Amino acid sequence: MIYQVSGTNKISKLFNGWNETIIWSCLQGVMGHLYADSIENPQSAMAILGDFCFLAGVPNQELVSFKPEWCMQDFIIMSASSNEWFKVIEAVYGKRCTKVSRYAIKKEPNIFDERKLQVFAEEIPDKIELTMIDKQIFNYCLRNDWSRDFVSLYKNYEEYEKLGIGVVALSDNLPVAGASSYSRYKDGIEIEIDTKTEFRRRGLATACAAKLILECKKKNLYPSWDAHNPWSVGLAEKLGYHFDKEYQVYEIRGY
Repeated sequence: MIYQVSGTNKISKLFNGWNETIIWSCLQGVMGHLYADSIENPQSAMAILGDFCFLAGVPNQELVSFKPEWCMQDFIIMSASSNEWFKVIEAVYGKRCTKVSRYAIKKEPNIFDERKLQVFAEEIPDKIELTMIDKQIFNYCLRNDWSRDFVSLYKNYEEYEKLGIGVVALSDNLPVAGASSYSRYKDGIEIEIDTKTEFRRRGLATACAAKLILECKKKNLYPSWDAHNPWSVGLAEKLGYHFDKEYQVYEIRGY
């Protein structure tokens, strides 16, 4: 039996040593969901938010197989605290899962050079304008595949206005690139960045990300970054972050 749980001390202990903001979002009750094999004495736990699922404690096949009723997606990225969990994931999902690398970026406060970030934010092509995500842009982002992850984890604009923060680059008054809070925890955000294909390699992702970091600093929020490819690592380092380590996850299609 799998139970939905809250971020109690017993659950938190199972995730000790994980420096992941999505787990923090779930444990803090800001966003996401927690599940475990027991309410009173949990030995295995899962934190799930958006496209990400984290497994901790004693490997549990029932938990790996579990899909919450509210979860309508057929794709998820699973990460776990041990190789034993990975074996269970492979046994459950077989050819539906693919082991891939992601790249952790260090979470270091007070490392950003604000003058340098300001220069990046201002180095944009003519006829491009940076602006914060408002209700109109929020709704636009939801309607378009390339930008949906900027805002998709928020129930509505009112929740995004309360918890989220984001910047987009406009061309002819339409978003063509952006950087936004994929998710939120109490003291910061997890950054999501993307650019429409035809507008890439123009410095727009750099400009939007730099502007977002500056806006986060104004609000005393930490802009956490986790990279899904080497290009993302390079952009993070350009903005002042430092690479931490490569780690393995499973991409599951047919979840």
